[in-house]
Amino acid sequence: MAEHRGQYERVLLKLSGEAFADRDNSISPDVVRSIAAQLTEVCGEGVQVGVSVGGGNIFRGASPQAAGMERSAADQMGMLATVINALALQDACEKQGLETRVQSAVAMQELAEPYIRRRAIRHLEKGRLVIFAAGLGAPYFTTDTAAAQRALEVGAQAILKATRVDGVYDADPRTHPNASRFTTLTFLDALQRGLGVMDETAISLCMVNELPIIVFQLLEEGNIRRAVRGEPIGTLVHPQSKDDDAETEATR
Repeated sequence: MAEHRGQYERVLLKLSGEAFADRDNSISPDVVRSIAAQLTEVCGEGVQVGVSVGGGNIFRGASPQAAGMERSAADQMGMLATVINALALQDACEKQGLETRVQSAVAMQELAEPYIRRRAIRHLEKGRLVIFAAGLGAPYFTTDTAAAQRALEVGAQAILKATRVDGVYDADPRTHPNASRFTTLTFLDALQRGLGVMDETAISLCMVNELPIIVFQLLEEGNIRRAVRGEPIGTLVHPQSKDDDAETEATR
C-alpha cells in the first residue's frame, strides 16, 4: 500500500472546539497550554503548521443550543466562537515563545488579520504558526470543510485531525469495548461506512485532491510531533492506490 507517510514539511492541524475544553471549562488553560507546548516543539523542528479551530465548546450553529434560531445567525455565532478559541491558543503559544498570526475569514481588524492566502503562506514560510478562525466566513459550512479548504489553499501535505480518541473505529469505543480501530482507511471506505472522520464535504475535497488525513489522540504528549514525522499513529485516511486491492486494515 502506497502510504503518504514520511516527514511532512507543511501540515494543517484541525482542532475541534471540544479539544479546548475539559469537564469543567469551555476553555481549559491546562489543555490549551498542552496543545501550545506540542505546537512549539513541532514548529521548533522547522515544520510549517497551520491550525484550523472549531468553536463547539462555546457555541455551535447546528446544535440544540441554536434551537429555534435562524441557521445563518446561529452559524455566525459559531464563527465568533472559533475566534475566541483562536485567541486563547495564540496567547498560550506566544507565552511559550512561538510567533503566531490569527487569520479570520470574518473581518475583525482589532483582533485578527483577514484571511489572505498568500499572506498565510508567507507567515508559514517564516516559521510562524498560523491559526485560521471563523471557518469559511459563510453559514452552512462546517469547520471540517474549512480545514480541508485552508489545507489545500496553503499547500499542506496532510491534515492532522486531533481528537480525544486514538483513531477511527468501526463503532464508538466508549460504548463498544470490542470496537476495532482502523490503522489505514481509504476515503471511499470512510464515506461509504459513515465513520465520521470529517464531514462528507471535507472528505470529498481531500479525496479529489489526494490530501491524506491522520486521525490521532491529541493530548498524549508528543503525538503531534509523531504524526508530523510520519510515525505509525492513529488512523491514516488516504486515497485508494490504483494498484492496491487490499482491504482496509483494522486492529482490535
